[in-house]
Amino acid sequence: MISGWLSTALARRNIHYGWAMIAVTFVTALVSAAAVGAPGVFIVPLQKEFGWSTAEISSAMSIRFVLFGLMAPFAAALMNRYGLRNVTLTALLIVVASLILSLGMTQLWQLVALWGFAVGVGTGMTALVLGATVASRWFKERRGLVIGILTASAATGQLIFLPILASITAQAGWRWALALMCVMLAIAAAGVLLVMRDRPSDLDLRPFGDTGTDPLPAPPPANAPIMAAALGALRDAAKTKVFWILFATFFICGASTNGLVQVHLIPMCLDFGIPELQAAGLLAAMGVFDFVGTIASGWLSDRYDNRYLLFWYYGLRGLSLLALPFTDFTFYGLSLFALFYGLDWIATVPPTVRLTAARFGAERAGLVFGWIFAGHQLGAATAAFGAGLSRTVLLSYLPAFFAAGALCIIAAVIVLAISKDKKVAAAS
Repeated sequence: MISGWLSTALARRNIHYGWAMIAVTFVTALVSAAAVGAPGVFIVPLQKEFGWSTAEISSAMSIRFVLFGLMAPFAAALMNRYGLRNVTLTALLIVVASLILSLGMTQLWQLVALWGFAVGVGTGMTALVLGATVASRWFKERRGLVIGILTASAATGQLIFLPILASITAQAGWRWALALMCVMLAIAAAGVLLVMRDRPSDLDLRPFGDTGTDPLPAPPPANAPIMAAALGALRDAAKTKVFWILFATFFICGASTNGLVQVHLIPMCLDFGIPELQAAGLLAAMGVFDFVGTIASGWLSDRYDNRYLLFWYYGLRGLSLLALPFTDFTFYGLSLFALFYGLDWIATVPPTVRLTAARFGAERAGLVFGWIFAGHQLGAATAAFGAGLSRTVLLSYLPAFFAAGALCIIAAVIVLAISKDKKVAAAS
């Protein structure tokens, strides 16, 4: 296995194999997230070719966002039972097969089945839970930073590839852009097959930063029931106030990022006379700023009260969304929005993960965060459909952006209701 050779080669340079795991997980999250965000580029081309309305196309994207989120807790259980590599590889193959089949679609139901259901399930199996699991298994130190890096890869992948896909779509059509996505997913799958391993013990290693000498605990039994593990975590977590606060605020997080800006910013810019390629470049700029902001958030979440970090993140995001319509969509106004909003795009994830781990424990953190992430994607689905409906019925996206901004202000307030008891304080 190449992983054994690579582990030995890295050890000779005093590099822990956990960083190789971060690299392959980073690429996987980057490309998978690009597959989730890519359909935002194709809304207008699909309308022109097939005559589908914005609301009809948005319905498929809403289904994808819902399944992307609802798969998260079950993905955590699947990884515990079948291993990181097997689950991740299967997920990538599902997405590749779905996108290849969609190259020949001609009916709306095919869009819903392939881009809604199949891509939603496949990408949901490699959602943020993958990064959280890798960080918790392979790292004892610098977990906050690692989560920040892997979260940044997921968010950046949804944005940074859009100008490339938009350019290919404009010059050669959306099918060629989709073919490029398939190639990138295949490359990521090859990396997973060759490099990814389930646990440090597979390579006779301890987690990064673990200098102990006691034997590592045995991994949990591989025959644990998938449904029982996922639903049992939800049953126990749902009895606590902190779960519902984190679920509600993450719902708003999804509604104000993936489902709104990622999907509908490009079509909204077209309404204001901004070319598609320039609008996609705006999203790419947000991706670059997000990469910096989310990693910085991971660093901050290791050092400061995570409740107050979330208060500032949601509050500032809400103000930026409320201010967007008043930029008059000028170059300078949109550039300022890209900087301000991009730094805050998904900076909420590291503090949310750490609060979850502090309250529910490291062993169940992945499962509980999976359900909280499901709330994120339910919010994204609501915004994806709601903004499309607003454009179809009211002929404007602006009401959806005002609503998202107001919700972020509400999230900033309610997150302070999390009590700073001993468990939660440990995340600070």
